[in-house]
Formats: sequence, C-alpha cells, structure tokens
Amino acid sequence: MFKSFREDIDVVFDQDPAARNYVEVILTYSGLHAIWAHRVAHAFFKRKFFFIARVISQVSRFFTGVEIHPGAKIGRRFFIDHGMGVVIGETCEIGDNVTLFQGVTLGGTGKEKGKRHPTIQDNALIATGAKVLGSIVVGENSKVGAGSVVLKDVPPNSTVVGIPGKVVIQDGVKIQKDLNHCDLPDPMNDRMKQLEKEVNELKSLLREYEGRSRSS
Repeated sequence: MFKSFREDIDVVFDQDPAARNYVEVILTYSGLHAIWAHRVAHAFFKRKFFFIARVISQVSRFFTGVEIHPGAKIGRRFFIDHGMGVVIGETCEIGDNVTLFQGVTLGGTGKEKGKRHPTIQDNALIATGAKVLGSIVVGENSKVGAGSVVLKDVPPNSTVVGIPGKVVIQDGVKIQKDLNHCDLPDPMNDRMKQLEKEVNELKSLLREYEGRSRSS
C-alpha cells in the first residue's frame, strides 16, 4: 500500500506542471486525497466491511468533492486533476496510468444489476466534464474529449468527442476530418433540421393540392 501511495505522488509530478514539491502535493491535492481514501475504503470493502468502507468514501467526498464508490477497482498511477465533481461508480474498473479531469462521471445508465459501470483500460485519458455511461470499455491509450457523452465501446488508440461520443481519430488516422472542438456533433439540432425540412415539404404539397383544387 505504501508503495502505491508513493506512486500516486510521483504521477502528480509527471502529469501536473504546477506541482512544486512533495509537501505541497501531499497537503493540497484533493484528487490525491480522494485516491488515498479510496484505497483504504476499497481494502475494507474487499473484506466485506461495507459500512466502514462507505463511511470512509462519504467522508472523502465531503472533503474532496470526489465521489468514488469503495467497490470500484483502480489500478496504479491513477491521477485525478483538480478533482471536483468526479464520480466513479461501484463496478468501475480502471487500469494503470489513467487520468481523469474535473467533472468526469463514470456511471451507469439505469437500475441494471451486475457490471453496470465502465471499464477504463491502461493509459486512457478522460477530459473535463465527460460522461462515460454503462458497462462499456474505453480501450488502451484512448482519449475522451471534454464534455463528451460516451455510450458505446471506444476502440484502443482512439479519440472520441461529441454527444453522443463518436470516434474521430483511430490509430493516428482521422475518421472525420472536418470535426473540431468548435463544431461538435449536435444530434438534437440535426433532428430539428430534418423535421423542419419535412414540414416544409408537407407545406409545399399542401399548397400544390390547394392550387389543383381551385383550378378544378
């Protein structure tokens, strides 16, 4: 456990250029505090001390703003940047060298039983405000863009953006060349445009029908 704690500190220096010294990191990084509290809570959870585990996780949530269910399985060198608003569900499985930013949710999609939360594989990065929902897999070395909502599996070595999330880069190749962060997919807007087109077509047909009725 102490080796794991040391790795958790070292990854802060690797990932955050603002980290200056060990004392500052240990005393002021809420994401680090949340991870340490979870490692303790998870140890109780595995030994079926569920109530104690939940108490530890809720106390941690109060002080850090990060909610990690004690049942979640988290690998080595996990980094939460800024932390506030991060939620990690009970059946989440997170690999090694994974990075989450503030506001990320790794949640479920309903009241289903069993495995209902995401699996995040090694070296993945989930950006600010992203929501990864359901029993899906985010593959190794993949990235989820800020504000995205991911409902389907993400292949390894991919970049996903948008609502719902779409793969725009895979294995270094752009899947959709005209997509950028100022022009993310908007399915609601696309649907409204289609409905508007259909309404205009119906109006045109109605006017044509009325014209024929008058002429006859």
